[in-house]
Amino acid sequence: MAPELLSEAALQQALAALPGWRRQGAWLCVGYRFPSFRAAVAFTQQLAELAEAQQHHPEWTVTYRFVDVRTTTHDAGGLTMRDVELARAITVLAATTAGKLRPDIARGSPD
Repeated sequence: MAPELLSEAALQQALAALPGWRRQGAWLCVGYRFPSFRAAVAFTQQLAELAEAQQHHPEWTVTYRFVDVRTTTHDAGGLTMRDVELARAITVLAATTAGKLRPDIARGSPD
């Protein structure tokens, strides 16, 4: 059985407590800047472990020292508490690995 989709009110409440995260359609998205490429890759290695532990797997891209992450619950067809819980854990992980929020995650934007 697929997890239940979040109501719009529940989603907005969750986003209010998730610094830097935003909704893009059926996805929760965030971008981080790291001190170096090596630090960005180390973050993604820890993110992979976190995702495995939660059995909920986000998508991410690494561009030099920038990591953009997005999550959705595919089998539910949108956003669920699994995405919110993963976003919370990713927020903590980024804070402990020198990740800084990217207010504008457009590719090629100045840091």
